[in-house]
Amino acid sequence: MPGLFISAMRTGVPLIAGWLLSLAALAGLDVDSTTVAGLVTVALAFVYYLLFRVLEWVGERAKGTFLQNITGLLLGWARPPSYPKFEALEPVDPNRYPPGSTTLG
Repeated sequence: MPGLFISAMRTGVPLIAGWLLSLAALAGLDVDSTTVAGLVTVALAFVYYLLFRVLEWVGERAKGTFLQNITGLLLGWARPPSYPKFEALEPVDPNRYPPGSTTLG
């Protein structure tokens, strides 16, 4: 579930930031229906994303590729991204190198 929260925040925060920047550009002007429409658009886009991302997450947990593929398609890509796992490198031990030597050749 932490990945779901992170993915939702990675989508929601830029949407909210864009809306706040547009409000900053309008600073000093009266709020009109266009501004309200912008806020509603951002809110609906975030709810849409969150709804289908939750359904996709449920599909992942249920090992059901149908739900996962349909919801992923409605998010713009049939599968959630996967990232290769790399082994952690050992820390460099400065005692292995004599003083004044370089490892650059």
